[in-house]
Amino acid sequence: MKNKLALILLIFLIITGCVGTGSKGLFGTGVSIALDPRSIGTQIDDSVMQKNLTARILLKDKSYLLTINTKVLDGRIFLTGKVVNPEEKLQLTKLAWETKGVRSVKNDAKIKEEFNFKQSAKDLLITSQLRAAIIFNKNVKATNYQIDTYKKKIFIYGIALTAEERAVVINEAKEILDVKDVVASILLVEDLRIQKN
Repeated sequence: MKNKLALILLIFLIITGCVGTGSKGLFGTGVSIALDPRSIGTQIDDSVMQKNLTARILLKDKSYLLTINTKVLDGRIFLTGKVVNPEEKLQLTKLAWETKGVRSVKNDAKIKEEFNFKQSAKDLLITSQLRAAIIFNKNVKATNYQIDTYKKKIFIYGIALTAEERAVVINEAKEILDVKDVVASILLVEDLRIQKN
């Protein structure tokens, strides 16, 4: 039975995540294996942590599937999205800290407010403008970044190859019209525990 389960798991892993040029990368983490500066072991650890946390969050409340985003980089957990009240935000932070292997947790989830189409459209436009700016900038590996915008406040998560690249990404975000604030959680490759050789 164990051999059968191990074989099924191995086949699943081969089929779903080991394409070096895929846009989702290893287990859908958002960064391609070939371009990710983390070691493959660290990528796997982060992916397992992210899947574990996402599963536990969904067990708590299935509505979080659409409202909460998780990202794990080098054992650091980043949470974004919207919650109904401050207690939910604290519960999500607690769940994140209970994840095996976590080094830190940053919870940028916001308290839900009445839906505002104009604000949501503006936030989507800001996100799209920044995404396009870093894609077309030859000095930036755009696949290493995740961008969320809430009420004209941009949240950037990712791994920069150099301090200059990190500065370029932050400056690109600050130059976008109507941006109120930029919250950058951008790690440098040299700050990672284990780097790709």
